[in-house]
Amino acid sequence: MNGIKHLIECQCILPQYKKREDPPFHRFVVFSMVEENGTVVEKYSQCNNCGIVHRVFDICKSDISVGTESLNSMISKDDLKLMLPTNITEILDSYNCEVYDWEYAHFLINENKVGGRIIISREEIDGKAQGKMLVYKGSNSFTIEPFLTDLEF
Repeated sequence: MNGIKHLIECQCILPQYKKREDPPFHRFVVFSMVEENGTVVEKYSQCNNCGIVHRVFDICKSDISVGTESLNSMISKDDLKLMLPTNITEILDSYNCEVYDWEYAHFLINENKVGGRIIISREEIDGKAQGKMLVYKGSNSFTIEPFLTDLEF
């Protein structure tokens, strides 16, 4: 099993783009699990702008679940707090990480994906990206490592 963060396009528009003649639709990040044969494990995710629920069925592909503004069965940060070590939940909380990062941390532990990385902070300075990432070391253990890289355009 593999995991991937990818973008889903909603039909809503961010407020800053509403006055444009042809405003772009909002896109948001989701985490999906991918089986060895390439099949994406279907799930539901909620748009972080308008709250509409999407059925995610492939990488960058979803359908809007008509008439559904929320589902109690969708995984939440509170659910994941029960399934992750306390030190990891404290770090994810302190960096205000989104639910997809929490899902990815849970995936790394469950699938023992040693070396898996989660970016918890990122800033752009003088044409470079710098920040911190959680790196999974195995046995429910993560380290925080800094990174610095050139921005690619």
